[in-house]
Amino acid sequence: MSETITGPTLGASDREAAVIASGAEAVRIARALVPRFAEGASARDRERCLPREQLRELALSGLLGVTVPRALGGPETGAGTVAEVLRLLGTADLSLAQVTQPHFAFLNALRLRGGDSARVRVFGDVLAGSLVSNAQAERSGRTAHTHATRLERGGDGWRINGSKYYATGSLLADWIAVVAPAETPDGPRPHLAFVPADAPGVRVEDDWAGMGQRTTASGTVHLADVAVPDSLVLPQYLTFEAPTTYGAFAQLLHAAIDVGAARGALTEAADFVRAKSRPWFESGVDTAAEDPLLVHRFGELEVQVRAAEALLASAADRVDAADAVLSEGAPGAEDATAEASIAVAAAKVVGGRAAVEISSALFEVAGTRAAADSENLHRHWRDTRTHTVHDPVRWKVQHVGEYSLNRRRPPRHGQI
Repeated sequence: MSETITGPTLGASDREAAVIASGAEAVRIARALVPRFAEGASARDRERCLPREQLRELALSGLLGVTVPRALGGPETGAGTVAEVLRLLGTADLSLAQVTQPHFAFLNALRLRGGDSARVRVFGDVLAGSLVSNAQAERSGRTAHTHATRLERGGDGWRINGSKYYATGSLLADWIAVVAPAETPDGPRPHLAFVPADAPGVRVEDDWAGMGQRTTASGTVHLADVAVPDSLVLPQYLTFEAPTTYGAFAQLLHAAIDVGAARGALTEAADFVRAKSRPWFESGVDTAAEDPLLVHRFGELEVQVRAAEALLASAADRVDAADAVLSEGAPGAEDATAEASIAVAAAKVVGGRAAVEISSALFEVAGTRAAADSENLHRHWRDTRTHTVHDPVRWKVQHVGEYSLNRRRPPRHGQI
């Protein structure tokens, strides 16, 4: 039985979030929150208990506002900081980390394309602790990027009609970023509308039933003649007509979640082996942690995680470097943004593979007891396997290959 939600559940008006001063402070705060978020992650997954309290704590900590521009009172931290925050959250709870990915991705769209009025209003709410979710995907079209939802002129602004699926975070959001085509002189082109979650005509249905990522607060967003003023409708298609890091930044955050999940699964595997596993009878040792073959396997897995972490950090540096080129108006923007996208694609491929392999190898190293349903260790594999099919890594490998062999820059869109 699905539940219908008709507005924000975090209550932005009841919050007064801290304002973080720097990227270093943001990372320290995220690191401090990780143990508390990890403590109940298994129970939340088992019972499909949405992370309301955890998101409230995240909001109050100021972490949701780390990308708010300095001109509007925020710290305006770079891609590297946001990626590290999501990586840390991913070590504790992949679903909780995933809720924040569209929040930061669409705030980046607001930074790039929003007018003064929209930026002041939405960034102001975010600085106070508001959560932004997404409403992008549809089911009826030839591809996931074919939209039946329409944004049309009506009244003093725009009207939106349609339904969006897999809308991560929408059940607990204060703002919903809706992607829909609108007419331009060149025909229908993608636009982005920022819609208050409690606006008349917005209905969010709690119907997500995936095998993993059970607590991402995802639902189906129904939009019935929802009014949106001009100031909150952005020409998103213009984002891809010049070099930007929009796609690289969005994908970097997905990669960070995978890499964090890989580390989290390996950490839990090690904890389980030390506390509950028994040594193989042929090993001749007293504890499983002293089994030389098991130690060797952990070494292999540790190398894999460290490689993914290093690629993620390198990719984040490339995104920040490209953003610096863009902000300075320096030459070389095409090359810098292409290199950022390729670096992120490589990190996403390696990070996703590490997350899936290590969450599976967890059972190999931890043994039969780890497969008990009561342990719920399979949540790591369910979560990583679900998240890593978000967009196909085979296309990322393809773009990396084209860049490596033929020096073809990747296309401009939100998935590379």
